[in-house]
Amino acid sequence: MSPAPTDSIQVVNVPAARWRSTDGSCGVARATKTLAGKWTLAVIRALLDGPTRFTELQRSIDGIASKPLTETLRSMEERGLVVREYHPEVPPRVEYSLSERGESLLTVIAAMADWGSRDLDGAE
Repeated sequence: MSPAPTDSIQVVNVPAARWRSTDGSCGVARATKTLAGKWTLAVIRALLDGPTRFTELQRSIDGIASKPLTETLRSMEERGLVVREYHPEVPPRVEYSLSERGESLLTVIAAMADWGSRDLDGAE
């Protein structure tokens, strides 16, 4: 079997010491912590098209209930990934959108999507 094409993925040489450190500076550990949570990536994907109301988010994420969506949004807001905007109207309206920090993850998520969509040995 031939190796998977890498033309859409930029390979970066990172010294092993940088991603094996145990002092909190490990980029992989920090990225993993930021993206941790069962629903975090699904919420990011759902917010790619712009500001979205809670009910629209819930409908667009298959299998998520109100409580875990609320918890995920609060956690993402605390980590600076999501902006919650309250509109004092009648009835009140709340919209969620990706923050600048959240949008900075799009290249990471695109790379994950490329990797996940290729036919990899041992997949599933």
